[in-house]
Order: sequence, then structure tokens, then C-alpha cells
Amino acid sequence: MDRLRPRNRPVFSGFTNAEIEKMEKVIKELGEQSQGREFCQKLAISFNRSSGRAGKPVIKWTEIQSWLQTRFQDLPKVPKDELIHPKGLESNEGEIIRDPSELEFEARSSKDGAWYDVEKFLAHRFLSTGEAEVRVRFVGFGAEEDEWVDIKNAVRERSVPLENTECSNLKMGDPVLCFQERRDQAIYYDAHILEIQRRMHDIRGCRCLFLIRYDHDNSEV
Repeated sequence: MDRLRPRNRPVFSGFTNAEIEKMEKVIKELGEQSQGREFCQKLAISFNRSSGRAGKPVIKWTEIQSWLQTRFQDLPKVPKDELIHPKGLESNEGEIIRDPSELEFEARSSKDGAWYDVEKFLAHRFLSTGEAEVRVRFVGFGAEEDEWVDIKNAVRERSVPLENTECSNLKMGDPVLCFQERRDQAIYYDAHILEIQRRMHDIRGCRCLFLIRYDHDNSEV
């Protein structure tokens, strides 16, 4: 008699949307570390105690582990020796490369198109199109505001405020990051300089006037 072939254990599919969202988050942040027995046991306890599981079957830690293992295998694999970094950090021959740990970055939120300082980079991934994204946490915001942003177009080295004496370095057409203040918001957007009226500086500093146009809504101030 032929030996019975082992069957693959079906992946438990009775998770709630909130539980799946939580597991998606931890697997992106922890990778293979999220598949350990102790971690899965703690996650099972957390799920079973939540109000969203009331009236539903109790989840076993092995079911969570099986889901995480299957999901992890489906994720695109990134070469371990491949470094992901924002555009602009590449160095031409002869240039001095600064330690990346000393750099500060800002990222553009997909929610409002504004730029915010980055507190830390949490994870990275490659899309099916080949584009790279990084998950960022913004300074002053919690984990619920974390976002995946495009590395090439939405991450850059932090903008540096100009000193009063540096206004002479600006010219028409230059890109600038400007504070836009309205009744319901006050945040930073990309803009371009349309016109400059040079004036004498006084004890208060620069008195020059700049006409700019915001890139996101074409408004001028």
C-alpha cells in the first residue's frame, strides 16, 4: 500500500479585517521575527481579548504563525546587500560622502501633498513596477499616521531655512519650500519664486518681497 502523501495545512481564514491589518503591519516591521512562537502567542492573546473577537472562535497561536509564514513567503524578496536610500545621496567621484546617520530627511505626505520632517524610516519595499517605497514616521505624529512614500519623488534631505543675509542668493524661478497658512491649515508646500523686489535690510532683518506660486494649487502670494 502506498504511503499517504502529507497534505498542506490550510491557512486559517477567520481573521477580522483589523487582525489582518495588524499582522500585515508587524510582518512588514519585523519580518521573520514576527513568526516566533512567543510573539505569536502574545498576538493570539491580544486578539482573543479584543472586543472585535466577541462571539467568534478563539484563535490559536499556530493559526497566526501559519498566516504570517504564508504571507511572508508571498512578499517580494529584497537582496540583503542592496542599500535603499533617497535620491540625492549618490556621490560623484571626488565628492565627500557624509555619514547617513547624520542626515535629516523630510517626506511628502500622500494625504495632503505637504512636506513633514521624518522621525525615522521603518521599512522599505519594492512594487511590481520596480519602484521603491519606504515607510516613514513623521516628527510629532504617532504610528497611526505612518505612510508608505515613493523614495525617488517624495523623500529628500531636510530643507534648511535661509538666513536673512542669504536672500541675495535667491533668483526668479528658484524652487523653495514655503509655509502656507490658511484658516484650516498651516503646513509646508513646494513653490517657485516668480518675482523679487529687493529692499534695504534694517534692524529687523530682510525686508525684500517675494512673489511665489505654490506647486500643488498654483496659488500666488
